[in-house]
Amino acid sequence: MLSRTADNLFWIGRYMERAEMTARLLEVGARIALLPSAGHGYRNEWDSLLQASGTADGFNRKYGDPVQRNIESYLFFDRDNPSSVASCLERARENGRIVRTALTGQMWDALNTAFQEVRQLERQPRSDLELSRLTEWTMRQAALLRGAIETTHLRNDGYDFLGLGYALERADNTARLIDVKYYVLLPRIDFVGSELDNYQWTTLLRAMSAQRAFHWAYGGDVTPRKIADFLILNSKSPRSLMASALLLARHLQQLEAAYGRRTAAQEAGEALRDALKKVTVDDIFDEGMHEFLTRFIGQIGQIGGIIYATYLSGEAR
Repeated sequence: MLSRTADNLFWIGRYMERAEMTARLLEVGARIALLPSAGHGYRNEWDSLLQASGTADGFNRKYGDPVQRNIESYLFFDRDNPSSVASCLERARENGRIVRTALTGQMWDALNTAFQEVRQLERQPRSDLELSRLTEWTMRQAALLRGAIETTHLRNDGYDFLGLGYALERADNTARLIDVKYYVLLPRIDFVGSELDNYQWTTLLRAMSAQRAFHWAYGGDVTPRKIADFLILNSKSPRSLMASALLLARHLQQLEAAYGRRTAAQEAGEALRDALKKVTVDDIFDEGMHEFLTRFIGQIGQIGGIIYATYLSGEAR
């Protein structure tokens, strides 16, 4: 496959997963904001979304104070924000248009429909659009494309480049979603384990559509240790860091088999997977959740760079 085509497919996966993550971040903020005491921590819940999504600098340059309505608009509609839902859907659709012949009809329809519908939403008065409607719509569009990929796309190298985009972005996004909890710091250390603390953890599970799966897996009370295990180390949890690392390594292994060549990309993916397998919940809390997640996000960025240099840059490696 031409590196240009591989790059387009890779970014379709990344942009669609990023659009869904942004919608889930907005849902986290909206749910946590329902608690009057949630804003008494070091950062308020809306500023935390900007910090976790890596868009705080761009927002501050354009808007200044983190007012809820401005943050909602910046994260959903603003084309000046490359990570907004509208920007991601537009870029995913443009990448799909460029490699139209590498997509199935159902995949193109899903991409094009999402793009056309978000343009219709942009024409409506903002006051007429509830945030819950926007986030649910985004997650539905993302699910439609994933379903089209899984049920219609040939299991070839194009499928693997799509999968690499999804796996990398999902690993990064899950880490950022968990980290929101650590930007919305509790007012006092003795609030850890309190009703407020547990509400925030439950909110995170709901935003990731994982609350029922969590209770199937663990039952009982929601605790930070169970959450950490479920969202980081449990390979049966579909959005966990471990599940994403396993998916990443699998797609890289399939590319190795397809091209008959092992590269630094396979070594990096397998190193991440193997390192996660050795981590325990105690290790995570000993290091510090925020520190662990920050380090993991950095590793994902490095692997993305290796994949680009190996397969997507157009240079022989």
